[in-house]
Amino acid sequence: MKRRNFLAYAAAAPALHAASAKSLSQAPTRKVGRVEIAFKSPGPQPNGLQATKDGLWIMDQGTGNRAHLVTYEGKVIKGFETETEKSSGITFDGEALWIGSTYSREIVKVDANTGKAIERHFTPGAGVIYNMAGDPPGRRSPLAPKREPRPETPAAKKEGFVGGYDMGKKLGGAAPGNGVHGKEWRDGKLWIAVPPSREVYCIDPKTWVVQTKFPTSGNRPHGIGWEGKYLWVADSNLTAFFKHDVETGAVLEKIQLADSDPLPHGMTIWQ
Repeated sequence: MKRRNFLAYAAAAPALHAASAKSLSQAPTRKVGRVEIAFKSPGPQPNGLQATKDGLWIMDQGTGNRAHLVTYEGKVIKGFETETEKSSGITFDGEALWIGSTYSREIVKVDANTGKAIERHFTPGAGVIYNMAGDPPGRRSPLAPKREPRPETPAAKKEGFVGGYDMGKKLGGAAPGNGVHGKEWRDGKLWIAVPPSREVYCIDPKTWVVQTKFPTSGNRPHGIGWEGKYLWVADSNLTAFFKHDVETGAVLEKIQLADSDPLPHGMTIWQ
């Protein structure tokens, strides 16, 4: 993870159409420097980042679904378990944390000191992550320990593993699928990236009404972060970051990582 320095501003916009393959190919690619490991995460499965004036919030998907606030050098300031499930993404509204409870398909507002749930909301666009012709294959970070792939047998599918993704619930029971990944808080609105629908949404947290949305560039959108009025969206399977104009959904720029680099999951931008 290499820290970058940016500031941000954005506003809600109308609903948008998907960017064409041509527009994606025409987007300029920013030159990539060497990717640096800044520090070790306090948990084994970091899956969300949010930069703040007090430090860096890291959401972990491992046992306890713990959130940690660390300094920008990686020293732990505080940490606690959260009332979420297989968590993805985290953001801070100035008072509370918003975390994706991935396999319950909820977005949970939690106390920033205790991890206790304050509010629970459904995730727009949640569901089963589908495969589409032309999708890149699923990827794992070269830094992650090696593991045996999940078999796509009838029994595995019944248990909720399809296309390499854990749908979280058995078919035939409760609604299968998962929910939100990346999150950002801006001007009283919550912005989220949702892999099942391959879209970014802006939600009014007071009414839980979607204000705008736009399609993502790939099939596995994850962390998001603001650069000025533009929103960067990381894609874990494409190992790339895409800079979007939130008013049109257009991709303005791309940062492409190498196959040997860590996969982007959580991401954030600060100053």
